[in-house]
This record gives sequence, C-alpha cells and structure tokens, in this order.
Amino acid sequence: MEQVVHEAVTHGASHGGGFAAVALVIAVAALAGLGFLWLRQPPLVGFILAGILLGPTGMGLIANSDSVAFLGEMGVVVLLFFIGMELSIRAFVVSLRQALLVVAGQLASAAVLALVIGLLLDATTREIVILSFVIAMSSTVVAMKMLDEMGVLRGDAGRIAVGVLIAQDIAVVPMLIFVSSFGGAGFDVTSTAIRVIVAVGIMAGLLWYFGRYGKLKIPYAEKVEDKVELLALGALALCFSAAALSGVAGLSPAYGAFLAGICVGNSTLRSRVIPVVEPIQSVLLVIFFLSIGLLIDLGFIWQNLWTVLLAAVGVIAAKSVLNVMLLRWTGSSAQTALVAGLSMAQVGEFSFVLAAAGLAAGALGEDLYRLVIAMTAISLLVSPVWVSVMRRLEASFSAGLQSYRNALAVAYAQELREVDRGRIFVGRMAAGARARLVALSHARRERRRRKVERKAEKAREERAVDAKAGQQPKGAANGEGGGAE
Repeated sequence: MEQVVHEAVTHGASHGGGFAAVALVIAVAALAGLGFLWLRQPPLVGFILAGILLGPTGMGLIANSDSVAFLGEMGVVVLLFFIGMELSIRAFVVSLRQALLVVAGQLASAAVLALVIGLLLDATTREIVILSFVIAMSSTVVAMKMLDEMGVLRGDAGRIAVGVLIAQDIAVVPMLIFVSSFGGAGFDVTSTAIRVIVAVGIMAGLLWYFGRYGKLKIPYAEKVEDKVELLALGALALCFSAAALSGVAGLSPAYGAFLAGICVGNSTLRSRVIPVVEPIQSVLLVIFFLSIGLLIDLGFIWQNLWTVLLAAVGVIAAKSVLNVMLLRWTGSSAQTALVAGLSMAQVGEFSFVLAAAGLAAGALGEDLYRLVIAMTAISLLVSPVWVSVMRRLEASFSAGLQSYRNALAVAYAQELREVDRGRIFVGRMAAGARARLVALSHARRERRRRKVERKAEKAREERAVDAKAGQQPKGAANGEGGGAE
C-alpha cells in the first residue's frame, strides 16, 4: 500500500512539474505578446523572443523542443487550412495574372541573391536552390497583420499583396516536393515533375470548379451549423485527414490542408466554421512562432554575427526594392506598389518548413540551416520597423504625393528637421572650432613674433653696450696706466 501511495505521489509530482513547465512557457509567451502589443508592435515578435529566452541557447528551460516543433508544424498546416477557407476565388482570379508575374520575378530575383550568397559561403547547388526558395517566400501572417493594422487590407494594396502571398503559399507545394526529392543519391526528375503536375492540376481544377459552379452544399448543414464542438471537430478532422493523405501521396501535408480549406471556404458552412477554427489556428500559430525562437542558436549568431546581419539586412533591402519594382512593372500605382512591396519584405514562416525539409533530406548543411533560421527570425523581428515605415509612407501618399522621394521627405519631415537642426548645430560647433583654431594659431604667431622682437631688441641693446665700451677715450686709459707707474 505504501508503495502504491509513493508511486502515486511521484507520478503526480512528475506531472506537476510538466504542468509547471507548460504554465511557464504560456505565461512568458503571453507576457511577451502583451508587452509588444502595448508597444504597438506585432505580438508574434514577442512570441519569437519568448522562444529564444526559454530555448536551449537562452535560459535552457526548454531543452527538448520536439513536441513544440510538432505542434508548430500543426500550426502551419492549420494556417494553410485557414488561408484556404478565407481565399476569395473571384478576387484571386482577378489578381492572378499580376500575382503570378510578381511571384515569377521574386523567384528569379531570389535565385540571383541565393547564388551570390551561396558563392560567398561555398554552398552546393542544392543548397543554393533551397536558399532561393527560402528568400522568395514572404510571411503571410506578418504581411496581412501589417496591412490590416494600416486599414488597407481591403484596398488595392491589400488585394494585390494577398494575391501574391497566396500565390507564394501555393508555390510552397512544388517547392517542398522539389526539396524532398533532393534526398538520396540522385534527383528523380520524372517523379518530381509528375508530382508537381498533379498538384498544380488538382489546384487548377478546384479553382475552376468553384469559380464556375459556386458553393458546395453540405448535407445536414442546418443541423450542425449551431454545434460549435461538431464544427470544430469536423473541420480539424477534414484538415488533418487531407494533410495526411497528401503526405502519404508524396505531396506536402500543407498542400492537402490548403485544398481542404478551399473546399470548406466554398461551402455553405464557411461563415460558421471560420469563427470556430480561428482561435485554434491562433493558438497553434503562437506555438509555431515560439518554436522558431527555440530553433535559434544564439551561439551561432554571436560567432557569425556580421554574416547573419549582412545576410538578413541585405535580403530585406533587396526584397523591398525588388517587390516595389515588380509591382510597378506589372501595373500597380506608386502608392500601391510601395505599401504592398514593403509588406512582403520579410522572409516568411514557410522558409522554416523549407529549410527543415532540406535538412531532413540531407540537402542542406547544418551551418547553412542555422543561418537560414537566424536570417528568417531577424527579418520577422524587424518587421515592426516596416510597419512604421509603411504607415508614414501610406499617409504621405494619401496626401496626394506621387513621388517616392517626396513621400519619404514628408513622411520623415520631423526627423529631417531634427537632422537639419543637428547639422546646423554641428556646423556651428565646427565653425566655432575653426575659429578657436584660427585664434590659437594667431596667438602662437603673435607669441613667436614678440619673442623674435625681444631677441632682436636684446641683440640691439648688447650691440649698443659693446659699441659704447669701444668708443671710450684712450687718454683715460693711459692716465690710469700712468698713475699706476
């Protein structure tokens, strides 16, 4: 009996410790998210920082992140399921041409950037391909959050950006197929091509069907539309079943979840399912960003600080410029191109999935994998900076400014005034310093001149004394001599 009681107490204590760890993780993530929300910044940055703080290279409170990583993968699957549900077929078809052109340009530009980075880091061909996929992706969550906070998500900039982001999410499917095919001794071109064609064909067929025939009618929909628990269970069952079937078929689990989301989003239960699934998706997405923080190796970042910073800043700057240029070339106005382009400047959450797939397939080295994780995390962490930039530029363009230079000047007028004041202050300080230097130089010259004059005066006095002594009468000298005799 005593042994049973001891085992029960020990079992309860171990479970209590597990609950304590879970409680700590949730509390830290919630506090970090609230802190960044109070600072008017995206809470997801706080979630990533919470993962860094609690992770193996931080405080070490979470040593084994396998379970957290699995929940994070579930968050990605549910995210694509939710994106599929919210996808408006008609709006997407309207912006499809421009979205495909922009994504194609992003892939080509990312390939060039990846080639440059790969050559500098002596990467293999497969690593360069994976790196190009990683750089091309933008964060759907961050971009939509920024556009929504600006109030332009339903406008032209939001419509174009969402179209491009959805096209990127769809492109993840063939990307994952390619990356997964890199495992093993060789690359099976035929098998990979077949899987890509099948995936694209199914997607095109669904888009065509729902664009032509409208919504699916769900049997017994009126009986379950008010049953929240049944709606949640049914939606998640469909999501994970489609993800499992897609994974078994050699495609991406995220692809199957996206297709399932399109089906639910174009059914008669769409308006009932979305509010039920959204909180679940939000919780799993928090865990996903927390898992990102757990993956970040602070020691690697510190040892390769300049490489990581240069890669992250270079990619963000290049993507910002290229996105705006591509959107302008494909017909968007200056205001729309700037706001939508900056919203997609960061590296996306699916880059983690692509990098993990490359590492699992043995096509991506450990060091380059950690570089990708660090670069992606930094780009997400600095996204609040882009929020501020976008808000100011959007306000400037709303005032009727059609030039990027004028918009920047108006958006940062206060800072420019401060810079001008600082420049004036520095100029005055420099002028004062120059005046002091001139005065000091003049004083030195004056002292040298006076010193030379004093020396000359002394020399004249000495010559005068010598001259006077030499002009004394000779008789006086002789008389002195005669008296002596």
